Amino acid sequence: MAVDLGAADLRAADLRAVYLGFDPGSAKCGLAVLRSSGEILAHEVVRSDRAIEQLRQWQQQYQATAIIMGDQTTSKAWVSRLEQGWPDAPPIQRVDERYSTLAARDRYWELYPPRGWRKLLPRGLRQPPRPVDDIAAIVLVERFLANSSPKN
Repeated sequence: MAVDLGAADLRAADLRAVYLGFDPGSAKCGLAVLRSSGEILAHEVVRSDRAIEQLRQWQQQYQATAIIMGDQTTSKAWVSRLEQGWPDAPPIQRVDERYSTLAARDRYWELYPPRGWRKLLPRGLRQPPRPVDDIAAIVLVERFLANSSPKN
């Protein structure tokens, strides 16, 4: 069930709370599991027809508080698919996904620093050697966490 809970409602005082990141697409989806501390527990790119199955497996394993997904592109259709295919899913929280693919490319190089000849390329010319949909899912959860943390 898609619920528009305020980010503060989902914020856990406990830094061990877990979130499922979901960057939906028509052919492939990016999935990630993060603790509220920012620790990345798992991430993967899967075919779209396997996304809900993988999210369910991770939910059994990690007991996530919520599914964090983008609010653009195919998100409305995916919310319906999740509601129909997984009625007892954790609450869905949508976040602004604008520029998340660009942010994912930069984040990829933070997680996997370039080696060899890629190190010599200017940052703006580097292209990750694989799809970064899973890294986009990480970025979405990180955005959610940044927006839900208490402001000083």
